[in-house]
Amino acid sequence: MSYVTGNQPHGTPTWIDLGVPDLERAMDFYRALFGWEYEVGPAESGRYTMCLLRGRPVAGIMPHPDPDATDRWWNMYMATNDCDGTAKRITDAGGTLIQAPMDVMDQGRMAIANDPVGARFGLWQGHAHIGCEIVNEPGSLVRNDLATPDPEPARKFYAAVFGYTLDLNEDLPDFDFTFLRRPDGHEIGGIFGTPDVPFSAWQTTFEVADTDALVERAGAAGGTSGNLMDTPYGRSAEITDPFGTGFSVIARPPEQQS
Repeated sequence: MSYVTGNQPHGTPTWIDLGVPDLERAMDFYRALFGWEYEVGPAESGRYTMCLLRGRPVAGIMPHPDPDATDRWWNMYMATNDCDGTAKRITDAGGTLIQAPMDVMDQGRMAIANDPVGARFGLWQGHAHIGCEIVNEPGSLVRNDLATPDPEPARKFYAAVFGYTLDLNEDLPDFDFTFLRRPDGHEIGGIFGTPDVPFSAWQTTFEVADTDALVERAGAAGGTSGNLMDTPYGRSAEITDPFGTGFSVIARPPEQQS
């Protein structure tokens, strides 16, 4: 069991959340997919809702402030032990702050930024809320990857801000893919150089036990799916929820699970 009991190391994807136009429908959809339960926040929190797996938070969903809008992708937050200092490194490296560092009650300190290629991400300095408390298990976050038509500025930016090392992916020689690794060598995700994507975005992947069964559940719950395939890392598929938010799922072979 991959329980997280403290703040993740600097530069690790630590939390994901999503704005939706219909909170109840979103809860039904993701419950059908991942078996999540929910803890709906009070009105003063904007009904920010914790998605729970075995009683532990694994994601957040909330009503979108614009009921006619939706997030195209899940929002991803990097762990930091100094939100203000990391925010300064973001602007120094050519990024833009959308939300300057701010306290979220006693839960933590956050900021939202765009990188130089236009991909949005957040920072999270955890206090009472450390982020995802279960990862790398069915129904939880397993990885995040940046897809962009302009990978070189992105590689330089994230190396400068978070101290990542950059390694080519020898398993996929036909793809422009770079592993991002923390200074301790731990892989936190990667950057896809993909000329045909219309915009740059961090894309979320959830672990599942059975990709084909998940695809069936997604369709029955009002979502759509595509690109069901076997990869060197497991069987994956792309899912779109009823509001147009995209994400991926993967069932990894036992020897690759950790």
